[in-house]
Amino acid sequence: MTRLFTLQAALLLTVSAARAEIPEILAVETSRVGMGWRIDVTMQHPDTGWDHFADAWEVLDADGNRLGIRKLMHPHMDEQPFTRSLMNVMVPDGTREVFIRSHCMVGGWSQDTVPVRLER
Repeated sequence: MTRLFTLQAALLLTVSAARAEIPEILAVETSRVGMGWRIDVTMQHPDTGWDHFADAWEVLDADGNRLGIRKLMHPHMDEQPFTRSLMNVMVPDGTREVFIRSHCMVGGWSQDTVPVRLER
């Protein structure tokens, strides 16, 4: 009986993990605008509706400090992949690279980041 329960629990966790797929970042473009940066991120995720969608991406420095966050307020079921922008990201002087990380409301933050070289 314990073995059966363990197997069922393992299968349930596997199915849940598969449904909680982390959004994939496909492209990042940056441009200097005034004192800050504009960052455009193209991503895709199998959004299923209001209960499961890609709901954010963030810009990090090399130490993992958040420089900006772009919240996504609705699912993009019929718009995949999609691109969203974040304006006026303030990057410390001397920083030559930032990192983008995606978030899913079910799966949480991606363990992976996408490095992006800043061309001044």
